[in-house]
Amino acid sequence: MKDSQKFQALEKRILQYGIDRNWQQFHTPKNMALSLSLEANELLELFQWSTDNNVMPDRSAQLSEEMADVFYWLIKLSNYYQIDLGEVLEKKMDKNEAKYPVAVARNNPARYSEM
Repeated sequence: MKDSQKFQALEKRILQYGIDRNWQQFHTPKNMALSLSLEANELLELFQWSTDNNVMPDRSAQLSEEMADVFYWLIKLSNYYQIDLGEVLEKKMDKNEAKYPVAVARNNPARYSEM
């Protein structure tokens, strides 16, 4: 993911945004993790009270903004710890594919330890 010029430019813009406002002092790992969690909950809230697992129609415009907020804090936190999200996601997918082989997991929502 770090190889993507678009991602690199976006990451630089996000970091500069905080620097320009002198917010680094507030963007501690704990505060960034809290903000990430809060934004994820705001995303979840868009589905609250829906009956068909879709975002409530009057809230659908907010979906992309809440997803962007989650991504923003994930980028900030990964930058702090110098974690390449693309690289770690590839490794995690390798683990997941090994834990949930298609032959066993197809149409089976159980946890890997219960399969």
